[in-house]
Amino acid sequence: VQLQAYGGGLVQAGGSLRLSCVASGRTFSTYSMGWFRQAPGKEREFVTGISWSGVNKYYAASVKGRFTISRDNGKNTVYLQMSSLKPEDTAVYYCAGGVTRKYNSPTSYEDWGQGTLVTVSS
Repeated sequence: VQLQAYGGGLVQAGGSLRLSCVASGRTFSTYSMGWFRQAPGKEREFVTGISWSGVNKYYAASVKGRFTISRDNGKNTVYLQMSSLKPEDTAVYYCAGGVTRKYNSPTSYEDWGQGTLVTVSS
């Protein structure tokens, strides 16, 4: 599956942004999907994950209550709605897909998008 993430940009602290990740390929609906981010000088970290059905969702503690993941299997798209953004949310955001239940482990995903930059100004 090829993944393409977009929707990043510059936003002020407290603002909102929605990222999208569009997949090509027939297996998207069987894939668990995740969002990860990597800030300059830091390791890639888990943000959120969603099961293939969309029923199960998982969030990092740092974004819980502010970010929402969702998916539309009919459109081969997973979304990340980000609200109450903070400067520390600044990072390149990557979507990832795979047949996995280890949502927070980058190595459990088979396919990755190219990343989209989110910059939150204070």
